[in-house]
Amino acid sequence: MKTVDVGQLLDEGRWSFYQKLLIFGTALTIILDGIDNQLLGNAIPLMMKDWSVARGAFSNVLFVGPIGMMFGGLFGGMLGDRIGRRSALLFSVIAFAVLTLAIAYSDGIPMLGVLRFLSGLGLGGAMPNAAALSSEYVPKRKRAFAVTLTIICIPLGGFVAAFLSKKVLPVYGWHTLFILGGIIPIVLAVILFKVLPESPRYLAGRRERWPELIKLLRKLGHDLPADVAFAETGPAEKGISKATAVGDVLAPMETRGYGGNTSAKSASIRDLFNKAFRRDTIGLFGSFFFCLMANYIGIQLLVVMLTGAGFTQPDASGALQNWNLGGVGGALLGAFLIQQMGSRITMLGMSAISIGCAILLTTMAMDPKSIPLTIMLVLLGGLMNAVQTTMYALAANVYPTAIRGTGIGTAVAIGRIGNAMAGYVGNSALDHGGPPTYFWSFAVTMGLVLVSLAIVKRHIERH
Repeated sequence: MKTVDVGQLLDEGRWSFYQKLLIFGTALTIILDGIDNQLLGNAIPLMMKDWSVARGAFSNVLFVGPIGMMFGGLFGGMLGDRIGRRSALLFSVIAFAVLTLAIAYSDGIPMLGVLRFLSGLGLGGAMPNAAALSSEYVPKRKRAFAVTLTIICIPLGGFVAAFLSKKVLPVYGWHTLFILGGIIPIVLAVILFKVLPESPRYLAGRRERWPELIKLLRKLGHDLPADVAFAETGPAEKGISKATAVGDVLAPMETRGYGGNTSAKSASIRDLFNKAFRRDTIGLFGSFFFCLMANYIGIQLLVVMLTGAGFTQPDASGALQNWNLGGVGGALLGAFLIQQMGSRITMLGMSAISIGCAILLTTMAMDPKSIPLTIMLVLLGGLMNAVQTTMYALAANVYPTAIRGTGIGTAVAIGRIGNAMAGYVGNSALDHGGPPTYFWSFAVTMGLVLVSLAIVKRHIERH
């Protein structure tokens, strides 16, 4: 009987058209995530009018949504390690879609807060599983690109949300916006349940699913006999000696069910603080915390800040649309530069330039016709989104397959705490100093991101 190391087979294998289709399918779920996550920021000005409440009344809603995403990311990643990335991902999509649809029928802040928390559970659970799934479909040399291409769909979804808001809100109101945001993901999730396969690395650890794995690997271009046996080890990770990898990481995981033919039922947060990963885990936690805070200060409050400064609703949503469009371009550029120069130089460089852009914005007048203002918003949104999206690829690079879902999910959960605090930080900045202080908040938070990324030791190497 032939034994195949699935990790090595995939890491050193081909980059086929079918794999690209799988990445596309995974990325579609994150476009939907980005759409549903950013609908509220566009709808708040109209909700304020309909319910006769001030901007500050939404602070608690902006807080509880990310808290739901925090728990969703934490438990969604663990769930993916147990029942499979694909199943956990698509169940998450259906959950946030149904609850986003329910938001269309909310009648006030309390109900909106409850629904936003619950939808956050699904939104949070989608991203770590999408990142883990896309990283495990492809060879190692394409892993950073594949994960970034998947997570880049967060700002792409935000772009679509802003575009829909410009068209729907002035004519049909915010209720219709959330109805669309619920129905579309449900339809797509049903389709993906039929066509999207499970991670081959996950399947390798479940003997009863080896026939499914053989069929998938053949589609990926590997010629395998029917009686093949599978292992899932792969080469030692960068920064861990072979002895350390076997003695300190892989061997303990084998005894707790991380081995090739056993169930990964014991993956835990404790494993992230193993000696081999402790420094990287601390750096990733800080990076996700402050970067999600920075990005959501923009996503949640840019529209309401600009409408308060005299922009019309379509102009303010258009500014957020440009912000997210910059994020798509920035993330693509980041993924390309990481392949050329590695993640350390790329991510620290983008963080530093974003700080400079934020400081320049503190000096600008809020004029909807200002081309320099538009350019700087696009640049700032592009750079901050680029850092955020490439962090998922960095986390996927740091952790081995057995705890990758847990590692990414926990880092995202920590980031959601920063995300939850963004509404309070952004509103406080606006209350105390208006737009200039609002933009200073980006400079400070991205400075802390830069420091956190510098702590990470196991950055992605250039390919």
